[in-house]
Amino acid sequence: MARSKKGAHRGKGKNGGRGGGSTGDRDDTYRSDVVERADMHNERFEKYYRAQSILTDDEWQEFMETMRNPLPTTFRVAGSRQAARLLNGTIKDTHVPHLAGVVFEGESVSPPSQISWYPEGLAWQFNVSKKVLRKSPEFKKFHSFLVFETEVGNISRQEAVSMLPPLFLEVEPHHRVMDMCAAPGSKTAQLLEALHAQDTVTASSIPTGLLIANDSDHKRTHLLIHQSARLPSPALMVTNHDASIYPAIKIPSEQTVFPSGTKPRVAAKKQYQLLFDRILCDVPCSGDGTMRKNPGIWKHWQPLDGNGLHSLQLRILQRAMRMLKMGGRIVYSTCSMNPVENEAVIAAALKSIPGFELVDMPNHLPGLIHRPGITTWKPTVDRSIFTDFATYEDYIQSLPESRRADSKMHPSHWPPPPSEAVELNLTRCMRIYPHLQDTGGFFIAVLQKKPVPTTAGQTLRKEPSEGKRQASEVDALETSEVKKPRLSSDMDTSADPQAGGAPPADEPEEALPDDLGDEGAPGMDVDANAPPTPAETSSDFRQRTKGKGKAPGNADPNFKENPYTFISPEDPIIQTCIANLRLQPSFPASNLLVRNPAGEPVRSLYMTNALVKSIVQHNDYTRLRLVTCGTKVIGKQEASAEVRREGGGADMQFRVLGEGLPVVLPYIDPEAVLGADITALKVLMEGYYPLCSGFGEPFRSTIEGKATGSYVVRFQPGHINNASLSHDLVLPIWKSNVSVTLMIDKRAKSALSLRVFGEDITTAARDAAQKKAQTTPTPGDAPVLQKGDALLAVQAAAGEAGSTPAPVQAAEEEVVG
Repeated sequence: MARSKKGAHRGKGKNGGRGGGSTGDRDDTYRSDVVERADMHNERFEKYYRAQSILTDDEWQEFMETMRNPLPTTFRVAGSRQAARLLNGTIKDTHVPHLAGVVFEGESVSPPSQISWYPEGLAWQFNVSKKVLRKSPEFKKFHSFLVFETEVGNISRQEAVSMLPPLFLEVEPHHRVMDMCAAPGSKTAQLLEALHAQDTVTASSIPTGLLIANDSDHKRTHLLIHQSARLPSPALMVTNHDASIYPAIKIPSEQTVFPSGTKPRVAAKKQYQLLFDRILCDVPCSGDGTMRKNPGIWKHWQPLDGNGLHSLQLRILQRAMRMLKMGGRIVYSTCSMNPVENEAVIAAALKSIPGFELVDMPNHLPGLIHRPGITTWKPTVDRSIFTDFATYEDYIQSLPESRRADSKMHPSHWPPPPSEAVELNLTRCMRIYPHLQDTGGFFIAVLQKKPVPTTAGQTLRKEPSEGKRQASEVDALETSEVKKPRLSSDMDTSADPQAGGAPPADEPEEALPDDLGDEGAPGMDVDANAPPTPAETSSDFRQRTKGKGKAPGNADPNFKENPYTFISPEDPIIQTCIANLRLQPSFPASNLLVRNPAGEPVRSLYMTNALVKSIVQHNDYTRLRLVTCGTKVIGKQEASAEVRREGGGADMQFRVLGEGLPVVLPYIDPEAVLGADITALKVLMEGYYPLCSGFGEPFRSTIEGKATGSYVVRFQPGHINNASLSHDLVLPIWKSNVSVTLMIDKRAKSALSLRVFGEDITTAARDAAQKKAQTTPTPGDAPVLQKGDALLAVQAAAGEAGSTPAPVQAAEEEVVG
């Protein structure tokens, strides 16, 4: 994540990088520094990297010249696959042709081009100056389009190399995925999109897998939530932990029969550690690969930053390796070119934890140009770039005995012997240099957990001993030692290659071991649509689950998040929502939760999939430091005093939210979805609360016959004047006594208007509403928009090909991830 990996002169900094101790935060300085091209020199940088021989002498000058050039603007089309294709078609067929042949101040300006290696051509790059963007009418309009679509979540303004790690993970909807250092969230959004590969333009799927997005900075977890909100997912969890000591997660085993001799307490627990199919370790780093975007690094760079981060990076990777499933995959990445942060970390991790290998994926993305990892390097021991010590032993012997214990250098800073480097296959790592394809610098390594080898007469662990293996895992839950980790970023577990790495976090009740087996219990791919268990439908379920996860007395007092309480499907409010929204029996009502200390459905209902529910119910949320999970689908609607007097609001106090509509839509009775055309959509766009009598037939008769409450409308494709709707559009509305409201917020409404009608027809409506305030319905009759309604939908706004949005006022700052 390109924020110079993120923060501090040593990278993703935020209080020491997303994983460990404090180093301060100098990234903002880098961003604000104005460095002239003539001043883009750093003697230490050139001396250090020339000593590493990362490039030939013939390439060095081209590399340095590229490092001094501004980074091109890159973006990718985000959202569900079908919606992304529609919007990409608009860019390709409408916008790009208008930018071909543009001449500015006598010079030809190249139009945007698709990034060759990105799947389906959904990523773009263009390289024009800010002067062109501001003064060329054609590019100014295109830039406004990009900024506006970024605001509503249809486009991710993301550095090209930042898009790579999720592509090498190859996430599928059933995978259990973790993003260990996730903020600000651009890669997290890519992972979510992969989990939701089966989504349609109007409806969202419910993956059986999950994504845990973690960050060590609490404030930045909310940035994560904002980024991921463009694709609401019942499969998402956001946590706030030091990634290097991430706690083990318990989920129940489905095993009911245990081998003879199993301890009773073991059979009673029936829990095991959740292991992941895919883990992204986009770790804190020194960020020298981002110099083109953060020119202030030229002034401050020095290689000891990488030396200091090495231990933290190693601990994060080791923790990921211990949480990985057999056959699972880890992608380790940095935006640094320093081998001490890259190959040195990979080598130390592979040596300290057996059973892993680097995966060779040179042709995974056709068109991507990269160089192999290096097998030897020369760490520097001081700011003078002294790199003459061939081994750690040579270095330590050069120090007076009184200084040796205080040295911050470790054996893992140095390369392994040549034979070991070959055996570790370090050349399978991938190095991306700026001059190769006009990008930033980047490093990627793909690791896989190998199957356990067997010998003659030995059976696989999955065979008849599977039940016993699970029993022993549960026994480990009961007997494992509680260890208190050191949180200092100077802590290094790599000094002893056989040392196990970071211990698990301190747990108040019981600790899980780092690894409880290769694949956990079989058959735990929970059906997202499974009916609730008898226990969940019992009358006392609500009372027993009320306040579930409330912080224990010894919990972190600084963790202030509300608890998570799943509501019984038999709850009267849930039953009312199901009836009024015409939800079918297949709707997973048992997966609805609330977030408040009382555990009552007071304001909003969230929805998760079955796996996320299992995690929430079997783990202390304060121990996981769970910031949010699932997606908000239903919200309380305050009825006006008049409606309450008439008795029309008692049963219709909840409504489906715009954010949750794509998730809920597949479960709504098709006959309950109202039909309308583009003319009705135009009326809803032009006014806040258009009267029912203002609509044309047949929608007028349909809506006038409805009681006050929440409804879903499907707008059919069609044309009106210069407006065009090319595919079905499904949106939530609220029907009051005599008026109707489109339940999306102003920005989302404007985005949709620009896409369908080619202009923001809502502006005039707002002006008219202000002049005629006395005729506007009273606030009590007006439904209250909630935050979730801001999400229009990527689905809603995507794909009205042929319409070109009008320019909108926006900041010139590029949003990066």
